[in-house]
Amino acid sequence: MKRICVIDGQGGGIGSAIIKKLKECFGEKVEIIALGANAIATSLMLKARANRGASGENAIAHTIQSVDVIIGPIGIILANAMMGEITPKIAEAVASSPAKKLLIPLTQENVEIVGLSSIPLPHFIESLIQENLKNFMDK
Repeated sequence: MKRICVIDGQGGGIGSAIIKKLKECFGEKVEIIALGANAIATSLMLKARANRGASGENAIAHTIQSVDVIIGPIGIILANAMMGEITPKIAEAVASSPAKKLLIPLTQENVEIVGLSSIPLPHFIESLIQENLKNFMDK
């Protein structure tokens, strides 16, 4: 069984939308671990039916070393993103993790990804699953 980690912060809305779609597509064929930069984000992702969840810097840095896939907004690899919730330790741990990383190019930071069209979050999530995750799951 593949272990998928969804990381989010602030209100947890992006992570919760991702988890709902993952559950819809894969059901219980995958283990989904919700990791929030804060307890509110984790709580919302657990309500979206993540299998397990934890909050905070150490929980994120420790857990992501043993998962197959990490999913989240691009801010999870940017130190001090999400109003400072993504600490340098979290950003480094995510970037250094051996897991495959599927990052959604949504950010509130002063970062722009050149050449990327602006599309709504549900379209990014659908693309993430259809074009990236399904192929990975079939391996």
